[in-house]
Amino acid sequence: MAAIRALLPVLLAVLPFGIVYGAVAVQEGLTILQAMGFSATIFAGASQLAALQLMGIGAPIWSVLLTVFALNFRHVLYSASLSRHLGTFSGPQKALAFFLLVDPLFGAAEARAATRRLTPAYYLTYGVLMYVGWQLATLAGASFGELIEDPDAFGLDFVLPVYFLGLVMGFRKRGLFYPVAGTSLVVSVVVYWLAGPPWHVSFGGLAGIAVAAVIGPQKRVDEVAREDKAGGAS
Repeated sequence: MAAIRALLPVLLAVLPFGIVYGAVAVQEGLTILQAMGFSATIFAGASQLAALQLMGIGAPIWSVLLTVFALNFRHVLYSASLSRHLGTFSGPQKALAFFLLVDPLFGAAEARAATRRLTPAYYLTYGVLMYVGWQLATLAGASFGELIEDPDAFGLDFVLPVYFLGLVMGFRKRGLFYPVAGTSLVVSVVVYWLAGPPWHVSFGGLAGIAVAAVIGPQKRVDEVAREDKAGGAS
């Protein structure tokens, strides 16, 4: 029930986004079955739309694959972080957990793990329901996509980034949040200007990780500060 309560507001943003994807897929020449297969196997909204746009302009397959890989590389970072919290998951549950991993699920899982143990029941309920919702939204968009004349006019591609930014700011009280997040922001903007999307996503994340690795765990920083203070007092 906790997973369902956390997921419901997210679905309000995800379902329209999936409908737009289904509509765009049909407009780009995919059949309903192909659009559904795309969603069922890749399950990554932004990457699916990026691939459709490249396919629509006749880009070579290597360019499509490279773009999808670059855009989804952040999932390597996501899985590395989440693996710390999957101690109670069985092997098959871990495999399913990583297949279902998307941006909102990562944010929800990290927020849950920050306050209590992350259980398979919570994670998989959230992930499976989101997966099913995405498939149904794709089906609706592919079936009735001709009713949406201009998908870009809805601006739904802006909804999920705003939602995820809200999740990220929920961690602002953690140590090193601002140096790490600030570095990621600056590097992402610079790479976006120099190389364009989707490279700014991966390089921004890697830059933040590098800063965190150089500074070290906040717990250790606090211990050093206390030791220095104690030494000065003595």
